[in-house]
Amino acid sequence: MDFPVPEPDEEAVRPAHLEPATFAFYRACMQALNEEGADYLVGGAYAFARYTGIERHTKDFDIFCRQKDADRILAVLDRLGCRTERTFPHWLAKAFNAETGDFIDVIYSSGSGIAVVDDEWFTHSVPEVVLGIPVRLCPAEEIIWSKGFIMERERYDGNDVAHLLHARGASLDWDRLLRRFGEHWRVLLSHLVLFGFIYPPERSVVPASVHNELMRRLQAEATATPPDDRTCQGTLISRAQYLVDIGPWGYRDARLNPGIKMTPADIAHWTRAIDADKDATHGR
Repeated sequence: MDFPVPEPDEEAVRPAHLEPATFAFYRACMQALNEEGADYLVGGAYAFARYTGIERHTKDFDIFCRQKDADRILAVLDRLGCRTERTFPHWLAKAFNAETGDFIDVIYSSGSGIAVVDDEWFTHSVPEVVLGIPVRLCPAEEIIWSKGFIMERERYDGNDVAHLLHARGASLDWDRLLRRFGEHWRVLLSHLVLFGFIYPPERSVVPASVHNELMRRLQAEATATPPDDRTCQGTLISRAQYLVDIGPWGYRDARLNPGIKMTPADIAHWTRAIDADKDATHGR
């Protein structure tokens, strides 16, 4: 299917790595969503490049929205000629260009059910022009929050977190970032410890007050009585690497905790897809 290419002229804004058909597809989708007045944010490689200067060439295009807006966005893309699906209903839908194999990820949470897209993503979003189309980008803080929990064997986003901290640490809203991680503050602390290891000269990018607060919490936990509840929180950072813990070893799955936006059916569906997603990753 031919997707209409909105103005301006293609060659003025098309990156060299994008095929004309792919370029037209992404632009037509953003333009249609803009004309509809849909609430969405651009994330993924395009937001990462804006914040860090690091460009990556991927086969997909990530947009983020509130879950309540996903149906409307998918309807717009469906009318445009895409094949749409709710790939993982708790966090991800997709819109495919059947002719080229390109697709758009429509993301409204994280695979772990933690980094749910809410109004604050939009309040703190950043205006930008992507492929010649005016859009708003996901905030750096929320990107760090979302990527911080991706620690699979085949995909680890800690390097992205480190690069975002390196590029944006001095201007981050650290109070909001601490609030976003909330009770999972140890995950944030782990990334900050690694950041100081990766970039010794840049350690001061992270405010001393943040380090002090997280170390205070760590010290308090070190002397506290461990919880009686046998819960494994590893499933919040990897859907695959802690299955033995919530299986034969008898730990409770932290994804069933209150506040985590996953049901037992979501967990089962997300787990069944592990092998297929590994194959797709290794095949790229």
